[in-house]
Amino acid sequence: MSTRVLVVVTNVDHYEIDPSHPTGLWLSELTHAHDVFAERGFEQTIVSPAGGRSPLEPRSLKFPSYDRSAKAWHGDPARMALLENTASPQEIDSADYDAIYFTGGHAVMFDFPGSEGLQRITREIFERGGIVGAVCHGYAGLIDTTLSDGSYLVAGRNLTGFSWREEILARVDKLVPYNVEERIQDRGARYSKALLPFVSNAVVDGNLVTGQNPGSAKETAIKVAALLDDR
Repeated sequence: MSTRVLVVVTNVDHYEIDPSHPTGLWLSELTHAHDVFAERGFEQTIVSPAGGRSPLEPRSLKFPSYDRSAKAWHGDPARMALLENTASPQEIDSADYDAIYFTGGHAVMFDFPGSEGLQRITREIFERGGIVGAVCHGYAGLIDTTLSDGSYLVAGRNLTGFSWREEILARVDKLVPYNVEERIQDRGARYSKALLPFVSNAVVDGNLVTGQNPGSAKETAIKVAALLDDR
């Protein structure tokens, strides 16, 4: 059987504190991973907390994030259609997947943490030795995920994700609903970040793989793929 990866995207299209301020999926964080997995022949399914449409973060459609990979996806009607009709967690049997990969964009801070369906899938994949990956704000999807013994999945584990310093530099620190770097550490995670903001940085701890920011998407996916190849 081929290797199968479940890719998670958001359904949220605006900030709660300012509905006029749009947000959504950071496109390159999806496309860079999708490219890596596709090159290896992995089957991929896109899921979101509510199913259905996943909107795009407008800022991800600008330089430097709007690169060749993102443009290729954005310009392909068949691929864009995949983001109009994503699966819901209720439709997913975790036993069908070898890995789950959380994409980012500030929008995920609103709908990833509260999804009990995603928490269930993540727990089941992780506990049977599958790979859990997340890039940038995607690690918000791990904040409330617990294991069967009641402990937080991230407790005592090394990881990274979008830093508070990067939130400030991106000028969204007044719009985001919480400090995800701080909250993940409250769950017992051993958080680390690169010395410089926005450079590629990925951390592997067993079957948990995390990347710090949009520029880390390819490196994170490569590390996920390497673990899958070794299975």
